[in-house]
Order: sequence, then structure tokens, then C-alpha cells
Amino acid sequence: MSENKRPIWIIPAAAGVACLLVAVTVLALNDRSQPRAEYQPGAVRTSGEAQVGGEYELVRHDGETVTDADFHGRPQLIYFGFTYCPDVCPMSLQVMKAALDHLPEDQAAQFQPILISVDPERDTPESLAQYVTAPAFPEGLVGLTGSPEQVRQAADAYRVWYQRAEDDGVSGDYLVDHSSLIYFMDRQGGFVEVFPHSAPPEQIAARLERFLEEDGARS
Repeated sequence: MSENKRPIWIIPAAAGVACLLVAVTVLALNDRSQPRAEYQPGAVRTSGEAQVGGEYELVRHDGETVTDADFHGRPQLIYFGFTYCPDVCPMSLQVMKAALDHLPEDQAAQFQPILISVDPERDTPESLAQYVTAPAFPEGLVGLTGSPEQVRQAADAYRVWYQRAEDDGVSGDYLVDHSSLIYFMDRQGGFVEVFPHSAPPEQIAARLERFLEEDGARS
């Protein structure tokens, strides 16, 4: 695919060929015996310690090798997607930005937004460096990629499902089917909550603000 065909930053009016949206429940975060309810902040939290997140080593969009520990100290909003995604990925990042924009500037600055690519074949550090600077995406968004093995390790740590879809047989272009969730992690990389990409930004913002209040009360 040539660079000028890459669908960056714009959500098509019609979905067209979309990423496969997988309605996943992360480690029984929701009770499957109950009917699906409208998203409410805190509804997908667990009472115990969720086994979501963990160690990884990836390459940042500036070419530097980083690990999960490099982001400790700030709460993180992490999305697994890819730059050729025509709709769901840019929409999810825009939701992330809208949520942060609902917060006062000093609060929003405390969060580190991260995009981890599930398409390491095409998503080089150079292409991610261009992608993450889109004005429609969160300020300070970090793009991470790596070898297929490194990406798989990170995805497995976050219980992320992804799979390359068949190309169209003509241009050689392809999509990557993947689960679509925004992972909210605390300052030590511990799991807090997941947000579906359809969650209202103002509700995500309210949850983030409550986290900062609770975190400040603990310190």
C-alpha cells in the first residue's frame, strides 16, 4: 500500500471494510450470565487482582527500545491497534483524546496515552512517528512496535486477540482483526479497568478524575 492510501486520522462515514470487533470479556470482568448493560464507569472492574498487563520490551516510535517499566510513574491509557486500520482504531484514539480533553490540563497531563501496534510488519517506528502526531489523537501519544514475537508477548500480557485477515487478492492490502479496548493501568502498570471504544468520553473522564482523587488520597 502506498503512503497516500493509508487511512490515517479520518473515520469513514460508512464503515466499509472494518476491523473485526470482538466482544471480549477480559478474565471474566463481566458476568456472562447477566444481560449486557450500557457501559457505566467501574462496571468492568474486578474485586480481586486481574491478570492483565505485564512485562514487555518494544520499540518506541522514536526508535528507542523501551519496556513497560519505562512508563511507570504515570497512569496509562493503552490501545492495541494499527495504523492502516480504517475506522475503529482512529475512532478509539479520538475517544481517548476526547476523554482527556474533558479533564483540567494539569490532570490530563498526568496520563500517558499509548498505542501498541498489532501490525509490526507495516508499522515501523518511522510510520508510527507520523501517525501518533495526528492532531485528532491524544497529545503525547506514544507508538510502540517491535518484532512479531515482541508484539505477541505484549498482546498476550494484556489478553489481546488479533489475527491478520486475508488480503483482497489484488492489491495485497490486508487488515488485522483485533479486540478493541482501552486499557487503564495505574502508575505501577497495574490493571485498573478497561473501556470499550464506544464508551462516552465524558464517562471515561469521570473515571479518570476519580482515580486521581483516590490516588491522591492514598499518597
